Amino acid sequence: MSVLGKITNLLGVGGERSAPPPRYEGITDGLVLTDTDVWAWWTCETSNSDLLGEDERDAEQARAETALTSVLAGMDVHLRVLWSPYSADDYRAEAAEMYTAGQWEEWAEDRAARLDQIALPIRHVLLGVRLGVRRRPSGRRTTEAAGVSPSGVPARELATWHAAARRLGRRLEASPWRCSAATVELLAWMVTREQHRGVPAPVNGRPLVTGAALAALTRGRALPYPDHLRMVDASGDVAAWVAVLPMVSFPERMPSPGPGEWLRILAEVSYLPPDDEDQDDAVGRLAPVSPEASVRLRVLPKRQAIARTDETAKLVREQTRSASTHAIGDPGQVITDAGEATAELRGDLEREHLSLVEDHPRLVVTSTASLEDLRARVDAVSAHYADLGITVQVGVDEQRALWLETWPGDRVRVPDLGHVRDTVAMAGAWWWGGARVGADHGPVIGYLTGSTPGVVRLPPVADGRDATTVAYIGRSGKGKTTAGMMMALEAAFHGAWVLALDFKGDLGGLAAAADRYGLPSRLVQMSRAHAGAADLIPLLAEAGRDAARAEVPAQLSLVTPAHLRAAGAEVALQAATNAVISSSPNPATWQVVQHLRDSTDPVATATGEALYELSLTPHGALFMGRPEAGSVPPLTTKPGVWVVQLPGLSLPGAGEERERWTSVQALSVAVMHSILAYGVTTAGRPDLRTLAKVIMVPEVHVLTGTVQGRHFLDYIARVGRALGVRFGLDTQDATGLLMLPGVIEQLAMVIGFQLTSAPQQDALAELLGLPVCKETREIIRSLADGYGDETRHGHSITRDQRFGAAKAQWDVPTAELLDLLDTSPRATEDTDTEAAHDGVHV
Repeated sequence: MSVLGKITNLLGVGGERSAPPPRYEGITDGLVLTDTDVWAWWTCETSNSDLLGEDERDAEQARAETALTSVLAGMDVHLRVLWSPYSADDYRAEAAEMYTAGQWEEWAEDRAARLDQIALPIRHVLLGVRLGVRRRPSGRRTTEAAGVSPSGVPARELATWHAAARRLGRRLEASPWRCSAATVELLAWMVTREQHRGVPAPVNGRPLVTGAALAALTRGRALPYPDHLRMVDASGDVAAWVAVLPMVSFPERMPSPGPGEWLRILAEVSYLPPDDEDQDDAVGRLAPVSPEASVRLRVLPKRQAIARTDETAKLVREQTRSASTHAIGDPGQVITDAGEATAELRGDLEREHLSLVEDHPRLVVTSTASLEDLRARVDAVSAHYADLGITVQVGVDEQRALWLETWPGDRVRVPDLGHVRDTVAMAGAWWWGGARVGADHGPVIGYLTGSTPGVVRLPPVADGRDATTVAYIGRSGKGKTTAGMMMALEAAFHGAWVLALDFKGDLGGLAAAADRYGLPSRLVQMSRAHAGAADLIPLLAEAGRDAARAEVPAQLSLVTPAHLRAAGAEVALQAATNAVISSSPNPATWQVVQHLRDSTDPVATATGEALYELSLTPHGALFMGRPEAGSVPPLTTKPGVWVVQLPGLSLPGAGEERERWTSVQALSVAVMHSILAYGVTTAGRPDLRTLAKVIMVPEVHVLTGTVQGRHFLDYIARVGRALGVRFGLDTQDATGLLMLPGVIEQLAMVIGFQLTSAPQQDALAELLGLPVCKETREIIRSLADGYGDETRHGHSITRDQRFGAAKAQWDVPTAELLDLLDTSPRATEDTDTEAAHDGVHV
């Protein structure tokens, strides 16, 4: 190095600090090409580390350590953790693909407006690896020097780099980071966002961005100040204030989970905006800082790492000898400890799959409000990490160099602000950790509440590729029924047939909400005003009249007195049913009862009279009563929301002899028979296989107490995938659900809300796939705990179809809809009163 170079480095103005910014020449899927180097870029998939058990965490971290040492050894790596606001406009554009029924445009707009309101940040974790140096023919170098070189990247060169990226990518796909090639749109956004120009990246579906379109990505202006940069937009105004903070010191040891996860905990940093400092409710006004990370690192090959350790050990020995030859004699505890630590590290490097990492971590803090707001954010970041023993401070007089260092395709410009640590410590940062649950597409039903924010998307209907049953489990009043109703509405907007069996009588709001958004709906109640609404003959008519020939006599036999059954009433029931179905243009069960009453056979007449008297009760009227003019029409198999309220059923206990049933119990079983037969037949009809179907069953324990109910649950769960039925189960009893192995095996998703007893918590933990332990019990117990004495309704642990579990908050987009879906006693009373005036919602 020349004398001038040494002087400029000493002054901090030479070397890499003063190098020009990278000049981009091409961006394509997975690749960023500058004038000198080529970098491959991948996105890292978020792991559900928040709820992993200790053994699972250790295993995944060990795999990450192995990936660092074996896959990335000797390579220049650039790790970026970025944030972007969730785009509600994108959700509006997707709505036409998700919804077809009712006033879906208004529903989608309500959802999108709510997303705009909560403004969730979305985390992007990108891993860049330098593939190599670009080599150019001498002729092209000459034309470039003359300024006449054509823009673009030669196709052969591009193919070579793509092949190299694919080879490395296959190894990274198998890592815990589950890497996938970054799209050209994402890479263009990553480059242009640093400019804060307020214009979209000029990609326009191009597979390769070069030339003028590429130049537009970096056509910004940054004004460096000692402790920050000011980003100037196209009109010359300050668009953002940015500060780059090096992480200058770490504790000697950091536990993981805990402070050792210094990259995962970025989302946990919050601050009080300067405008809110004088407000009384300061805690409730905390806002996320969302600092971003830029970490350049190089994993040393094992031989090189051992050589580095030997150099350190040699230095320690020299200092020890130097101290012994002077009057002090004792080398000091620091040098002694360093020697022991170095010897131990060298032994680990030789014995284990371990190496060393040279890394240069930087945090980038941005404010689009004001310089004062930026400094409040910086103070919050520094204080947050100081509590963990990590020193983070503004890189004074280094802002330009540190900012350029964060650019993709650049280099380490401030090498003296780096660290050397082992790969165990680097993997313990858990940059890919956090919370993730749900599908990649579909309606947004809520948002994550774990260590990383984001939206939760769940499919409302079955896709035919996996199990289809969804269980909503939790204490009363914690949001499980409301969550089920929201999913039912999403399915109805999708064009599904939705049947809700309401054993508590609090789902009237589901029909009201469907009516509010123009969805076909009907609320059927167990009363004489709804006589014949659950009559099996018209319910099963679309499946063919023969379907009712077996079901109706079996149903009527359930309520026929035992002495008449012993006298041969079941034969009379079958004969009357056959006669009515064969002769009547519009057959109904009340006609069967009348046919029996008009019979000359004494047994048939007595049976008809008994059934007639029972048909005058609220229970009996629902399935064998004679409809009057203007009464509620029967249920149908057309798409829409069909709610059947059956509160007050008095079902016999499991194993209770039929002869001991009371008339109310017999009527309750018969009513259940109607609804279950309707659900099973509709689900299994060959002509409705392509129709999306959803059956929602709150209070599952009502069904598990009867033979018919258990058969219904088992049948729908087992054949749901083949029949295209999404089966939603709502229960407070997690232990009881575990007793239904046929249902448990078919669970596609589990939504767990607060439970307070240890047996119930352990059962829910098992259903969620979480470790059954004290820590999990405490997580489940505290799910409904809000700020202060507030109860947090709708807060759950959600297990999705990929068996990932994370904390999530179910969200109702409008206050009006929340009022409609209210399941409190007051809301139920209002719904009952309203339904008495207008029981049909279409």
